Amino acid sequence: MPDIMEYLREKKPIIDAAMEKYLPRNLGQDYAAWAFGKPRYSYDTDSLRKSLSEPAWDLLGRGGKRWRPALFLLISELLGADSRKLADFVVIPEFIHNGTLMVDDCEDLGELRRGKPCTHKIYGQDIAINTGNFLYFMPLLALREAGIDENRRIRAYEAYAQEMINVSVGQALDIWWHKGGASGVTEKHYLQMCAYKTGTLARLAARLAVILSGGSGETERLLGRLAESLGIAFQIQDDVLSASQGEFTRKKGFGDDITEGKRSLLVIHCLNTAPDAERKELLDILDKHTRDPRLIQRALDILDRNGCIDYARDFSRKIVEEAWKEAEPELPDNPARETLESLMRFVIERKI
Repeated sequence: MPDIMEYLREKKPIIDAAMEKYLPRNLGQDYAAWAFGKPRYSYDTDSLRKSLSEPAWDLLGRGGKRWRPALFLLISELLGADSRKLADFVVIPEFIHNGTLMVDDCEDLGELRRGKPCTHKIYGQDIAINTGNFLYFMPLLALREAGIDENRRIRAYEAYAQEMINVSVGQALDIWWHKGGASGVTEKHYLQMCAYKTGTLARLAARLAVILSGGSGETERLLGRLAESLGIAFQIQDDVLSASQGEFTRKKGFGDDITEGKRSLLVIHCLNTAPDAERKELLDILDKHTRDPRLIQRALDILDRNGCIDYARDFSRKIVEEAWKEAEPELPDNPARETLESLMRFVIERKI
């Protein structure tokens, strides 16, 4: 089985170079005219650097796994396309992903992101929200500049628009549940939320890779479904790691999911299976949105004692394996296929 970490390391400079091209750290007049249009008056590029490119690169420069843009490159290779010619398009899922993190951290009152203070803690909520929104739409420049035929361009724009709608739908559900509107939430509700909130950008990366590689609508559907399952599994594994109190929580923040009152798969399973007294206690802690380490630890202990961590881990593995089984007969038999399977294993087995 190929080493997926080696693949991610190999593709990271390509991904970073594309991001620098479409959003240079030193945002100047030439870039502003190219990206935003020739000014009627004059751009204050010093202010734009401080309010857009600097906060964006403060987060982008912290790293991240870059697995969504790597997935785009991998699928283009799987379908026989020259991924070097399509490399600019990696900015679409990666910029949008980081934009959602900025806005999500504002909405959740987050403290840490990738081991450092969240963007809004450094630059303020107004700049964080605006920069996040900028990152949602700025990568459309890659499609504007692309030398592709009109049919592919239209399919790509349609995929982009639909998935941008979906990601807000997923976030809307998650926010409402945090606010106490989760009394009737089922596992299927949770999975649909994940399919839109976390699965969307993986699905968009896959769909764009198929479209821009000249793949069929059926290939787009199958690989989009597989990528969506990877995104859902990634979120479930995030929830598992957050409840497991290892290196992950030191980077994200101890007990953030409990503080947010998050209705994760672990929590939903616990509310369906735990003894009444523990269900009531867990709900009480979640609804407090507490930062008290003792209460957070108590909630995590309840989840662990009722087998919820193992349940969620097994569940994420199952949905990815089912999606792989559906897509596998249609996948070309080449080295990229084995690397894609390795990425699948990484997502469901990662520790950080």
